[in-house]
Amino acid sequence: MTFEGYTQETLDFLWGIRFNNERGWFLDHKQDYEKYLLSPTRALGEQVYDAMHARYPKEPFMLKMSRIYRDMRRLHGQGPYKDHLWFCIRAGGEDWTGRPTFYFEIAPDYYSYGMGFWAPKASLMEAYRRGIDSDPAALEKLVRRFNKQDVFRLYGPEYARKKGETTKLLTPWYNRKSINIQHELPPDERIFQPELAQDIIDGFDALMPLYKYFDALCTQTDSQ
Repeated sequence: MTFEGYTQETLDFLWGIRFNNERGWFLDHKQDYEKYLLSPTRALGEQVYDAMHARYPKEPFMLKMSRIYRDMRRLHGQGPYKDHLWFCIRAGGEDWTGRPTFYFEIAPDYYSYGMGFWAPKASLMEAYRRGIDSDPAALEKLVRRFNKQDVFRLYGPEYARKKGETTKLLTPWYNRKSINIQHELPPDERIFQPELAQDIIDGFDALMPLYKYFDALCTQTDSQ
């Protein structure tokens, strides 16, 4: 299946579910969900996954699609449906947290893609900082390359109390609880175009050295 672009009906549904987040409305518009949101997102995910698998056949990538249904145990006053949909590509395994992950997400008021290193254990981030302390040059090389591009930005919550000091170049990376490297825009003409898939593929390809850095950290920590 080839991604042919989203449509205005995609955004109409996403806005609709945000402001009409209840079962009756969703059932009345379920066909719109499947045709205009679920189907193109699945096609986009499969096309990006196939390209990444072809470029990096030795990486044990898996494709995971989100569901629009919220976990009923964790509604916390929210409606039963999400107003966004995402897919992610990463190494396989039961635990999908605390490992580097490529992702794409679409919502009524934005779309984004990049690489996340979410919810890592404190011990993993301690190992990350020790790695920087012992060999800052390895990450500095990647950060210099990252700083030359203007597509992605670095995000992620920081510790209120600094965990230590490092080089000026690595300071923005050092004291974060998690890492999110993201490109985010309000919906524009690009989401309606098939070329969005290639944008994402090229973006993931550019982030692959950072992905491998964090994946190696996870593998090393798992083996200890």
